[in-house]
Amino acid sequence: MFFACPQATFRASLFAVFLSGCAGTSSLPGPREGVPDNVAGAELTMITPELLHQQTAGKDRQTEPGISQLLSKAYEPYKLGSGDILSIVIWGHSELASSSVGGDDVPTTGNTNADFAGPAGFVIDERGIITYPYIGEVKVEGLTVERARGLIAKRLDRYIKKPNVLVRVKSYRSKRIYVDGELKTPGLLTIDDIPMSIVEAVNRAGGLLPTADQSQIRLTRASITYVIDLPDLIRKGINPTRLVLSNGDVLRVPSRDESKVFVSGEVNTPQAIAMHDGRLSLSEAIGVSGGINPISGNPRQVYVIRKAEPTPRVYLLDARDPSAFAMAEEFMLAPKDVVYVASTPLTNWHRTISSLLPSALSSAVGAVGTRQ
Repeated sequence: MFFACPQATFRASLFAVFLSGCAGTSSLPGPREGVPDNVAGAELTMITPELLHQQTAGKDRQTEPGISQLLSKAYEPYKLGSGDILSIVIWGHSELASSSVGGDDVPTTGNTNADFAGPAGFVIDERGIITYPYIGEVKVEGLTVERARGLIAKRLDRYIKKPNVLVRVKSYRSKRIYVDGELKTPGLLTIDDIPMSIVEAVNRAGGLLPTADQSQIRLTRASITYVIDLPDLIRKGINPTRLVLSNGDVLRVPSRDESKVFVSGEVNTPQAIAMHDGRLSLSEAIGVSGGINPISGNPRQVYVIRKAEPTPRVYLLDARDPSAFAMAEEFMLAPKDVVYVASTPLTNWHRTISSLLPSALSSAVGAVGTRQ
């Protein structure tokens, strides 16, 4: 029986690896070869001036889906709702005001703003109804103050000749929104007769914290969540005060830590980088990470891996191109993007040798020792 010499086996293994490494350096691998295995089947798109032009033009035409539904076209008067407290005065008939309910008769809500101090008021109950002397129950829910005044005056006309009725909202309690996230004082806010925009809601909550991400503000309404990029709206000439909130809205301002970009592969300092209000270019991400490793990095294969359905989308930049720096500066990353710089074929060969050589050498030395 023929037994192979251990030294010969080791030399043959090393020679085979050397040949494969040399073959790899004779021609650089195709773009698909450097993509990480978990996205190898993803769609690959080269980063070119044409692609950047298409993306810029598309973004200029695009407004976030559904944002147009949030833009208020005109002022809408406040409509009364359950829980609001009305002050109703009939000029010349002060005895009617004394019949109203208020003060201790109104359930407290823990509000320290003294909502119930001052003149008595009429509370709109859960049915949207108030009870007024002479005319009894009057449904005012959904009416403006002016229409409620007209309805009460019409009902009173049979008892009082040409009644001069004054109606105002003493306490607004029927319409509320909730603000959360990177704000100084998050919590419940009450909508009054002045429509509340997103900007006003943020200001009433004490303003944004330094860690707030203005590009990823989330507004949830009727189980639908809208993502609002305030800086981008301003750049497009859209006044953010036109984004008017409605009763039951939930407004959340996330932290910048939730919108990070991950840089890995052959860069000097792989890391996660927080975006600046939704903006971070490919060149900035690579620059903050110390640049491409001049020894092991392959400038031909700089990938941007972006989550998409049904498969991730992969963008490829050839940094050897003279215009690559300008393209990298214009290519804007998205939250959760992964920037990956592939290694050179020589680096791959060197790493293969480094991992294979110790095991092959140990086997050869062990076999020689056994024979001796």
